[in-house]
Amino acid sequence: MKPQRPVGAYGLDPLQQSDSPDTIVRSSFLNLCPYASRTGTRRNLEALRSAGWRLIVSAKGVLRHEGFRYGLDNGAWTSHQRNQPFDVTAFEQAVDVLGAGADWIVLPDVVLDGPRSLAMALDWLPRLSGGELAHVRKLIAVQNGLSPEEVRPYLSPLVGVFVGGDDGWKEKNLGRWAALAKSCQTYVHVGRVNTARRIRLCADAGVDSFDGSSVSRYALTIGPLNRAVETGRAQLRFNFPS
Repeated sequence: MKPQRPVGAYGLDPLQQSDSPDTIVRSSFLNLCPYASRTGTRRNLEALRSAGWRLIVSAKGVLRHEGFRYGLDNGAWTSHQRNQPFDVTAFEQAVDVLGAGADWIVLPDVVLDGPRSLAMALDWLPRLSGGELAHVRKLIAVQNGLSPEEVRPYLSPLVGVFVGGDDGWKEKNLGRWAALAKSCQTYVHVGRVNTARRIRLCADAGVDSFDGSSVSRYALTIGPLNRAVETGRAQLRFNFPS
């Protein structure tokens, strides 16, 4: 059975999508949509819901969206932290359970290894592009060692960019990846954004969305981080007027 998209709008969708992939267009208003790592803690979920955040669900975690709009992560980061290989079975199960209802799916990647990561993503892309997944965005996770020009040929309105990599590489190259996505009329998301400073960097670059785990762990951080989001949105409207 096809998963139903959760009811309710947790932020505006930076790419407006109709039933036909031919009518997908990039909105002139980029909204810096925030995603938080999925949590089961009721207090934190209520704080996220009240602030209008979405969830990012990991293939290596509990496969529930808690009634939120959500993105689906492939679980590679969790496996990397545990010094384990990519968990194909977990990813396939996550796609079966939640893929059709996701805002986007992060294609499998190799953490901190850009060339191998791109090759892995391109191997999986055809497998995830038909049936119920045909209209779900796929994001290529870009990592250390990749350049925008290497990724450009594979981007389209339904294939966007997920900015990964280590902290230094991510911050140094964030603007280049956002510019690439805009030039290709596609989507750009940034992973592991847990501070107001990094939210400001995302706003400076003009990204569509970001995710972090801070508000999932500590409900008290939602206030300052959400204020950074609102400030960033105002900055986006100034930097990228419609």
